[in-house]
Amino acid sequence: MSFILGITGGIGSGKSAATQWFESQGITVIDADIVAREIVELGQPSLQAIQQSFGDWVLLEDGNLNRRALREHIFQFPEARQTLEKITHPAIRQSIIQQLQQAESPYVILVSPLLFETNQHELVHHTLLIDADEQIQLQRASQRDGQNEEQIRKIIAAQMSRTQKQQLANDTVLNDGLLEHLHLQLKPLHLKYLQRAEQVF
Repeated sequence: MSFILGITGGIGSGKSAATQWFESQGITVIDADIVAREIVELGQPSLQAIQQSFGDWVLLEDGNLNRRALREHIFQFPEARQTLEKITHPAIRQSIIQQLQQAESPYVILVSPLLFETNQHELVHHTLLIDADEQIQLQRASQRDGQNEEQIRKIIAAQMSRTQKQQLANDTVLNDGLLEHLHLQLKPLHLKYLQRAEQVF
């Protein structure tokens, strides 16, 4: 198996900008958010389990998951989040492991906003935090997603704090400005990870 780098960061921190740069260097990126969407697509066992646990209201007329309704429900009822995670987390983990094993680039990246919260950091050899000031997070997330500030603050509050992530991560990049500044910080790290991949594996 390749050297696996885990990348995390809060909403609006710039994880996507960072992983796009790594992809441009020929590195395979597995996105836990994409995996999370894939495992609840039409016909998937996880979607059936969610319907059985929560009821038919979680489905749209076409049979797909009503993400907005479910998201609002789990924000209102914390115990519902636990029920959902018991269904989805094992399926997400299984799919991630399978994709990590199939990756063929010099090293491989797992990007996940909940890398530490869901113990996905156990699947990687090294971690990189893409960090940003909360005000910048709010600004970026509202521009990108069209969500209001209150919704974004709820998402930030539900995630592990910046301080905790800074303490847990092996490397931290502060993404507080231009893309060029972010890329300048990523270049030496990329070289370091290439060396690590050669040494260990």
